[in-house]
Amino acid sequence: MGPRMMSPSDPSRPELSTAAHNAPICVAALYQFAPFDDHATLRAPLAALCEEEGIRGTLLLAHEGINGTIAGTHSGIERVIAHIRALPGCADLDVKFSGAREMPFLRMKVRLKNEIVTMGEPGTDPLATVGTYVAPEDWNDLISDPGTILIDTRNDYEVAIGTFKGAIDPETASFREFPVWFREQREKLLGEGKAPPKVAMFCTGGIRCEKSTAFLKQEGVDEVYHLKGGILKYLETVAPENSLWEGECFVFDNRVSVGHGLLQGDYTLCHACRLPLSAEDRASPLFEEGVACPHCHDERTDEQRERYRERQRQQLLARARGEEHVGAAAQARAHPADTSADTPADIPDPA
Repeated sequence: MGPRMMSPSDPSRPELSTAAHNAPICVAALYQFAPFDDHATLRAPLAALCEEEGIRGTLLLAHEGINGTIAGTHSGIERVIAHIRALPGCADLDVKFSGAREMPFLRMKVRLKNEIVTMGEPGTDPLATVGTYVAPEDWNDLISDPGTILIDTRNDYEVAIGTFKGAIDPETASFREFPVWFREQREKLLGEGKAPPKVAMFCTGGIRCEKSTAFLKQEGVDEVYHLKGGILKYLETVAPENSLWEGECFVFDNRVSVGHGLLQGDYTLCHACRLPLSAEDRASPLFEEGVACPHCHDERTDEQRERYRERQRQQLLARARGEEHVGAAAQARAHPADTSADTPADIPDPA
């Protein structure tokens, strides 16, 4: 069976995953490409509603639409989603729900941006053309086809903790690097004088593939497909015994990673370099909580490590008093819950 096309919003899909239903905190990763004439005017009402409902996270507004991840009570999230869906062009807002054991964000931010996911290709417009959406239940058939090239559009630190079996890793540090990578690798990927292959792409929640598939179509590639709802929807929908996913999925909040069923994974973050850490990383003699990890230990000076140790001591003291330390707040600013984030330095997130 070939991949079936889906509309950007499938009304038959369940709104809340089992993990979201059972967790005390509801997390919603959302996006919609929509032509906002004056996106700046949308900011204040949205921020006020989030504050009223105790919602935290980050939402990005641009002339091309809205993107972000928010968390809060189920009723509060429902009110914010309803508000966004009432905005022009947002009735089909793409939302992936999951759960968290505790609030994964420190505060709420509604930011104005030039793009809701930064690719740096002004001519790429998902409102004009995108690839063919493929439902999670049909994804395995597509990527198992020998005539399909499978590309992971995420960044290197995300791919490192999990990806689909057989996927090509562009080894990009930023989504801005993806167009450069594709143009350099095009001949190798697509070949010359051969039947053009199908190109299937995926990302965390689907938003990066809206732009990457639009970009490939713009570059003259005909058969371009992307996973509807991204990895998150696949992990929610496809049973582990039928899955072609290997590892965990990096998410842009304090949960760090999720697995099948969107249950919180085993990774944590290094608070020095902001890269995800496995249990093996944390068992390394190079790991020191809040100070260094195997990824960054050799890149830090003794002076830096001592400064990080003092920051860690102050954070532990503040936590014991039930307070928020300024260092933790700064880390949150450096690690936004923004699905459009390109590098760990951009994260305070599907996406």
